[in-house]
Amino acid sequence: MAAVEVYLPGDTVDTSQLPTSQKRKIGAGLHQEAGTGDFMSTIGGFVDVDFRKKSARISTPDARYIPKAGDLVIAQLRASSMDYFHLYINSHSQQAVLHQLAFEGATKKTRPQLKPNDVVYAKVVAAPKNMEIELTCVNPSTGKSEPDGLGKLNGGMVFDVSPGLAERLLRKNGVIALDELGSKLPGGFEIAVGRNGKVWVECPEAGVRGVCAVGKCLREIDENELKEKEQKKLVNKIITELQRG
Repeated sequence: MAAVEVYLPGDTVDTSQLPTSQKRKIGAGLHQEAGTGDFMSTIGGFVDVDFRKKSARISTPDARYIPKAGDLVIAQLRASSMDYFHLYINSHSQQAVLHQLAFEGATKKTRPQLKPNDVVYAKVVAAPKNMEIELTCVNPSTGKSEPDGLGKLNGGMVFDVSPGLAERLLRKNGVIALDELGSKLPGGFEIAVGRNGKVWVECPEAGVRGVCAVGKCLREIDENELKEKEQKKLVNKIITELQRG
């Protein structure tokens, strides 16, 4: 397997690695020089290209998560004030605030009654530097919680993964183990992935053992950087262990 080339800030990125379509999307970490048309890396990482979507960016899978508008995150309630919930995203980020009416169908009478340590699936509205992060649990354009399934997450467990794996899960890129595991676990499982490196899992039928099986699967993939063939072997191993009790 060829080695992955790592770029440092200021390095020129070979254009042969990038999509050639005029409709291509150049994402985070890449800057095009006005005079030469060359692309330069603005952050450290490797070139991540999706030729199907005609997009390219610099990926930093092991970097710590930095919130930005549009990100899906899993946040934990720390406290409440008159109009806002105050939540924790991760140890590197500012506190987040979520208006108590920023839920589908919420009114002053029907607003959700959250208590400390409850978790919500939310979207980042704004993340100004050195200021509180603003979250919402509705799609701003529709006022609905779908299609992302935003809102309070009931039951289940939250597992920590690297931001790199969280991003792969959200993009459905190279992680087949969860589909394999879901097809073999009784009743399957529900999952919500936060770009902040949090994954919520609930198994209505398989219960805690099923949840822990998914958590173990995530940990093994993350720590050992398993490829698809290795992921299939891992799933078979986990299911065998479950059946043995």
